[in-house]
Amino acid sequence: GCGAGRNLVYLLRAGYEVFGADADAQAVESVRRLAAALAPNLPAGNFRVEAVEKMSLPDGFADVAISSAVLHFARDDNQFQAMLRGTWGVLKAGGLFFCRLASSIGMENRVERVAGRRFQLPDGEERYLVDEALLMRLTKEMGGQLLDPLKTTIVQNQRCMTTWVVRKNA
Repeated sequence: GCGAGRNLVYLLRAGYEVFGADADAQAVESVRRLAAALAPNLPAGNFRVEAVEKMSLPDGFADVAISSAVLHFARDDNQFQAMLRGTWGVLKAGGLFFCRLASSIGMENRVERVAGRRFQLPDGEERYLVDEALLMRLTKEMGGQLLDPLKTTIVQNQRCMTTWVVRKNA
């Protein structure tokens, strides 16, 4: 879910070895152009056209995995779990998982359930939403440790975005 790379600019400029995956070939081409401009020595092959739930990066590969505005596009529980496992799996033991995703936290009474964890938001969008109980359960099940309390931003009474930061235990 690297998209066009808006969340990678700092990392590319700072010289980090960055990898990304997105199922959208146009997004990957955009991030390759961005990387070529900001980090010309970084191989274009670091950015791959593939779904996050089926990344070809090896398990235990990355020090940090960033998932910003990706997981809430899951169609259902199965895809959400697959996307999460795919991202979590690339992390080394001790690695950091930084995730920002849509949630119902703070707007529980303003979202309408469509099916399962898919909800209609006040802004008219439909998203897969998490809540605190689910994120805490997943943290434990994945063998992680919450590094920072969950933080949720209510975006102009239209949607909520929660930040979930977890360290992968050995």
